[in-house]
Amino acid sequence: MFGFDTTVLAMIGLAAFAAAALGYGVLYNRIEADKQTTSRLNRIKAAETDRSKVNAARDRVSEANKRRKTMQETLKTLEEKQKENDKRQSPPIADRLLQAGLPISVQQFYVLSAILGLVLGFMAIMTNGTLLVAAGVAVAGGLGLPRWVLGFLRNRRFKAFLNEFPNALDIMVRSIKSGLPLNDAIRMIASDGQEPVRTEFRRVVEAQQMGMSVPEACSRLYTRIPLPEANFFAIVIAIQAQAGGNLSEALGNLSRVLRDRRKMKAKVNALSMEAKASAVIIGALPFIVATLVYLTSPEYMMVLFTDSRGHMIMAASGVWMSIGILVMRNMINFEI
Repeated sequence: MFGFDTTVLAMIGLAAFAAAALGYGVLYNRIEADKQTTSRLNRIKAAETDRSKVNAARDRVSEANKRRKTMQETLKTLEEKQKENDKRQSPPIADRLLQAGLPISVQQFYVLSAILGLVLGFMAIMTNGTLLVAAGVAVAGGLGLPRWVLGFLRNRRFKAFLNEFPNALDIMVRSIKSGLPLNDAIRMIASDGQEPVRTEFRRVVEAQQMGMSVPEACSRLYTRIPLPEANFFAIVIAIQAQAGGNLSEALGNLSRVLRDRRKMKAKVNALSMEAKASAVIIGALPFIVATLVYLTSPEYMMVLFTDSRGHMIMAASGVWMSIGILVMRNMINFEI
């Protein structure tokens, strides 16, 4: 019974195997054809996907090339404008008064300069009694002193602008990230910022109200504040307006760069302080020695003031002292 069951089962297994082999032989061509069809379809789909990826990559490269070309054209235009502004080494009095933040006109400046020159000349003639000395003091007081004061106020305002400008950029970055447009961010600085940044951004807003675009209004900031930092800001706004991009990230990077520049300037000033102190001591040493000699031996020093040869010696000494001071000044001044 056991042997019969085993034989039957073996025969059944062989019959099933034979039927399966027969079916596979009959359906082999169809199965292989289906596999080839499926493989071919997969290759076609992969090729279409690769083609779409290639097209997308080509489009991205083309768009990047267009943006790069636009940025180059913008930078070239801004560089040409900057060169035109740099050609004017000494801006006119009207621009310097505006840059210094003085609320006076050119005519008022000349009138005040003339009054100051006359007052100093009158004081000199009352003190010394020599018309030539009084005329020299009047010319120096009327032409040199007001311009020196104007330059001092102008540079002080530029320094105050540089100290506050990165903080204003940070406020603009936070405003843009919160959803405000660029115009509203500029108006916020114009109303709530610190001087002199608030005044300059208020002029940017006024230029927009006169019909200028935002890049044009920001480019005029460099004409009022001829500093590289103001030019950087105008370039960032112009590039963003023409080529697009993340404005908040660009302004954040600009703020960080400005702070790094300020740190570098402070470091350079600290490292060059020893040289500046040496220059001050060397420049003041002749006057100190002359004063001490005059206190001990007045007759010995009065020859320089009473004799014509002493006048020539003092004039030549003044020229050489001025040349030495200018040379030392250029040696210890570094552009960052």
